[in-house]
Amino acid sequence: MADPGGLFDVRDLRVVITGAASGLGLAMAEAMADGGARLTVADLDGERLEGAAARLNAVRSTVVDVADRAQVDSLIDAVVAEDGGVDVVFANAGISLEPGFADPRGGLTGFDDEDWRRVLAVDLEGVIWTMRAAARAMRRQGSGRIVVTASTAGLRTDPMVGYSYATAKAGVISAARQAALELAPDGVHVNVIAPGPIRTRIGGGVPPTPEVERMWAATVPLGRMGEPEDIKGVALLLASPASSWMTGAVIPVDGGALTTSHAL
Repeated sequence: MADPGGLFDVRDLRVVITGAASGLGLAMAEAMADGGARLTVADLDGERLEGAAARLNAVRSTVVDVADRAQVDSLIDAVVAEDGGVDVVFANAGISLEPGFADPRGGLTGFDDEDWRRVLAVDLEGVIWTMRAAARAMRRQGSGRIVVTASTAGLRTDPMVGYSYATAKAGVISAARQAALELAPDGVHVNVIAPGPIRTRIGGGVPPTPEVERMWAATVPLGRMGEPEDIKGVALLLASPASSWMTGAVIPVDGGALTTSHAL
């Protein structure tokens, strides 16, 4: 629902979201669209993206592989050229291709080299390319907000999460905080959302099995996995004037999981 003139007002903001065809990115896009933002959605899955863009009434949708920095630059450049600037960029796209060492197939000696490289290319480098492209545009206009999707796996060890994913998410948290310090004098805010276990298709394109859901729920004090909709509130906060004195923040949305001493 729109919040005209209020703290959470995102009406007419020029918003770009990567990884917007499903999961957390789609939930973020729904929150922005409901608030009246001028929305650009991007994803590698063109078919899902087309359907999402139609439902969201997005201004534009673009098939983008965030691991390719030229494609990311073109995405942001097109928004700036057509809309005159960009106000909010969600660097959200991410993948996970390996299990953690709690699974006999996972662990330090078990992961595939190509999976490692692909996850870091998308989850770490893709976020860097997105932040960099956004920063160029936002510095010129003297304002803007960059919101990075990380994970609680970037904040503590987790035997259910693969090495590539944990490494990438720890890296983007560090990079985002560094960028927040650098860009603050330019009026650009950089903040991080660190979700806990949320029911999406990030693990191989399929939702978690009931057994996996039970394992994850056991790590969460609130007793359940999260839903993509649980991310909407903090996404709206970080895109809106409500976060006008926030930068460099890392906000867990995890059902209290980080209050426990370990993930399992």
